[in-house]
Amino acid sequence: MTTPAIEALDVTRTYALDGVTVEALKGVSLRIDPGEYAAVVGPSGSGKSTLMHLLGCLDRPSGGVLRVGGEDVATLAEPELAALRNRTIGFVFQSFALLPRVTALDNVGLPLVYRGLRRAERRELAASALERVGLGARTGHRPTQLSGGEQQRVAIARALVAQPQVLLADEPTGNLDTRTGAEVMAILERLNAEEGVGIVLVTHDVEVAARARRQIAVRDGRIERDTALAGA
Repeated sequence: MTTPAIEALDVTRTYALDGVTVEALKGVSLRIDPGEYAAVVGPSGSGKSTLMHLLGCLDRPSGGVLRVGGEDVATLAEPELAALRNRTIGFVFQSFALLPRVTALDNVGLPLVYRGLRRAERRELAASALERVGLGARTGHRPTQLSGGEQQRVAIARALVAQPQVLLADEPTGNLDTRTGAEVMAILERLNAEEGVGIVLVTHDVEVAARARRQIAVRDGRIERDTALAGA
């Protein structure tokens, strides 16, 4: 049996806000296998962003078991968790989250700094990642010299450069016009289909969500529906 890239078993997440306990997630169980293409959907305040943070090891659950790459995150110290996140998960954010004074090449190579790779090797791998998203001719450009769609492609290349099992994309088309958003989705889908990169995206866009092969609907901190879409 394939080891899940990410597995959550009866996971909860609670926060204390102004003396009040808030249950953001309530007994969530799911698994994400290598090569999946899933969309997480739900209204604002449903818990989908909290779920994304847990799946990406940006936060820890209050209860239940969360395994990433087969490892129980509860057993890991912070440096170990950071190393697991770096080698297993890639992130794409709605706001791109690029360093403004750094070239596309060096933005993409940033995750490899934490791997201890030498600069020449980082640059070689970053250039290859930029080629994969169609930006091989823009390696020396800074974010301000790139369009919104190009910036998001740089962000995708940065997420891919460390060869993660799963790419988590938070509203990847949210800051893009319809045409550019479709181009970005086409890149993600090609990476999934041709290279086997797992894709999990959070989106409010029903058209974007409908492109996935699996849809996970979150409401009131619980998984309301987890279904394979037609044609998956």
